[in-house]
Amino acid sequence: MSTQQLPVVVIGAGPTGLAAAAHLTGRGIEPLVLEAGASAGAAVREWSHVRLFSTWGEVVDPAAEKLLAPAGWTRPDPATYPSGGDWAEQYLQPLADVLGDRVRTGATVTGVSKAGRDRIVDADREAQPFVVHVQYAGGREERILARAVIDASGTWTAPSPAGGSGLPALGEKAAADRITYRVPDLEDPTVRARYAGRRTAVIGSGASAFTALAYLADLAESEDGRGTHAVWILRRGISGSTFGGGTADQLPARGALGLAAKAAVDNGHADAVTGFRTEAIERDGDGRLVLVGEDGRRLDAVDEVIVLTGFRPDLSFLSEVRLNLDERLQAPVGLAPLIDPNQHSCGTVYPHGHRELSHPDQGVYLVGMKSYGRAPTFLAMTGYEQVRSVAAAIAGDLDSADRVELTLPETGVCGGAGLFDAPDTRQTDGGCCAPAPQLVQLGTPAAAGAATEETPAGGCCGS
Repeated sequence: MSTQQLPVVVIGAGPTGLAAAAHLTGRGIEPLVLEAGASAGAAVREWSHVRLFSTWGEVVDPAAEKLLAPAGWTRPDPATYPSGGDWAEQYLQPLADVLGDRVRTGATVTGVSKAGRDRIVDADREAQPFVVHVQYAGGREERILARAVIDASGTWTAPSPAGGSGLPALGEKAAADRITYRVPDLEDPTVRARYAGRRTAVIGSGASAFTALAYLADLAESEDGRGTHAVWILRRGISGSTFGGGTADQLPARGALGLAAKAAVDNGHADAVTGFRTEAIERDGDGRLVLVGEDGRRLDAVDEVIVLTGFRPDLSFLSEVRLNLDERLQAPVGLAPLIDPNQHSCGTVYPHGHRELSHPDQGVYLVGMKSYGRAPTFLAMTGYEQVRSVAAAIAGDLDSADRVELTLPETGVCGGAGLFDAPDTRQTDGGCCAPAPQLVQLGTPAAAGAATEETPAGGCCGS
């Protein structure tokens, strides 16, 4: 069998992985989607309670819709906002069903290499197919030969820690029973009881943190949630972009998240602690958690901690293929300059496709949220355009593959993550860097002790 007759292995049956399979199928190329979870969209289902800030019209891939139409699928109202659960049940699962046995669940990829060649061997390397090592839920192992590999496994399984240095804080693992790295589902009675009437630290500055703050504020205003209070831990100071783009955001629901977080602070349901980078998490005499900063500051004790500091890619199973990744973002080097938060502050990305996503081992692609490495602000429509271009390149249609068009909604936010300690004072007359809504000045709240101060971000993202 020639390499061209082998399937293209797609790792991950999330939004981008299934879209990749749809585009490949449309070009007459056989995909094989390997999903570690028990069902399609397994990661999305874990935040099923979170509503996306993108509409249905922005989270359905055109090739996937074309594949679904003959099966009688009806697209939901494109102007409405699905929850993660809606996205999984009304779109991802039907798409997986249409793809049929091209999608295997309970299939964890544990390694990718070139057949008969580890990463150090040059001889005849380009002519060899890829070999994908798979372990199934029942324990069976298999090696699958592939003409190309599209890794759309996302970053959901690798959340970043609370520690300000990128490492887990001292004591973070020991306090695991009081820490979560996800936006809690406060509609679940058991989860609600965990946070109701309690003091909770929320670490993070992105849309997921905004969502958690808004949820906790709603809980505080409910009859069973009296006494609920949040302490919002920010590694930087308060600036014009702290609460997102507000009304300047071209995705209104995304802007509303930041305004909801601001309202949580304004209404006294949350205190902001600024310039605080967590060094340690200790327990006091009552078993509550005390956050200690790198500068020695100690915050008043909290009952729970929600860490929403972003995600990072799992590259462990790609150790035998030759990748060219940016040393900071762990994103493909061709893509990294376009998304680097140290340089870009507006959440817009130049059009990119297979060339920016390519690696020294031709035919392996990191797509979707995983392609962004540690960079934030990934949108599902970005992944859909990526896999359209990649599928065209695998098919040999370089004219189509190179004709990449992508226009992302602007955030209305200035100030990249590289401006670590300084507030951003830049303003322009329009575009994404238009002045953000004016914010109230936050003082040092007594309840915050001696200090002041991602994702998938609010469910926007697809992997």
